[in-house]
Amino acid sequence: MIVDCHTQVWNSGTALLRAGGPAAGLKADEHRHLKAVDPVDKAFVLAFKSRYLGAEIPNRFVADYVRRNAAKMIGFASVDPTERDWLSELRVAQEELSLKGVVISPEMQDFHPADTRAMRLYEECAQRRLPVIIEQDHRHASGKMEYAEPRLLDEVAREFPELRLVVARLGHPWIAQTIVLLGKHANVYADVAGLLPQPWLSYTSLLSAYEYGVADKLLFGSDFPYRVPAACIEALYSVNQFTHGTTLQPIPREQLRGIVERDALALLGIGSPAEPNSRPKHAIFAEDE
Repeated sequence: MIVDCHTQVWNSGTALLRAGGPAAGLKADEHRHLKAVDPVDKAFVLAFKSRYLGAEIPNRFVADYVRRNAAKMIGFASVDPTERDWLSELRVAQEELSLKGVVISPEMQDFHPADTRAMRLYEECAQRRLPVIIEQDHRHASGKMEYAEPRLLDEVAREFPELRLVVARLGHPWIAQTIVLLGKHANVYADVAGLLPQPWLSYTSLLSAYEYGVADKLLFGSDFPYRVPAACIEALYSVNQFTHGTTLQPIPREQLRGIVERDALALLGIGSPAEPNSRPKHAIFAEDE
């Protein structure tokens, strides 16, 4: 099974980023997305919301698109823990919209990963068995990179060892931090979205993960609409080009194949698109917290 763990969809009616953002003018409509993800078996479709940036790919927009393409798509809600109604949004996302996970971005939502508000969100997601993708995207000038270092997630993983976390883009540019984090915590993973168009970075990053013994914690991601899955898969299988005729160590092909074909659904505890995740009987936090 090939699962693309990192794609987004929006159209002209979807407020992605405020004027001047990196996605301005980039086309990511449903038709292009459907065509792009045709080579994969499943694709995660990530919502996005940031009060700080004034940006949103709405959860309902993602849920509607996923519902109409349920055999292929799996939706992830975006929840902003800096907003007072985050718990209500999370409940709706899981219980009404049947979204299977949560996307947050300390960098683009303006909070420290171990902020008290965020810790409440992690606890709720752990109770609801919702995996959390930590979006890492440094393309927006207003993003706060001081909140993006993967080492800051160590406290989160220690506090909630049962919570499945995915560090997007292997935590670039702090790849070494991410690799150590993967080795330390059983339920922390990373996707390779955004790395594969950069051959040398891909080779050195994947080799480091292999040598550290955590290549089996890496998940495939294309970063659509910035890249398409087919090109990313080809780039992944070509990553050893630098070793030809040299003493550089190649990455075993079975390790590369493992990244492409890894069953991310099983690792992240996600049921089939038609099955809602198990829901807790009682909420942890009151609505007014």
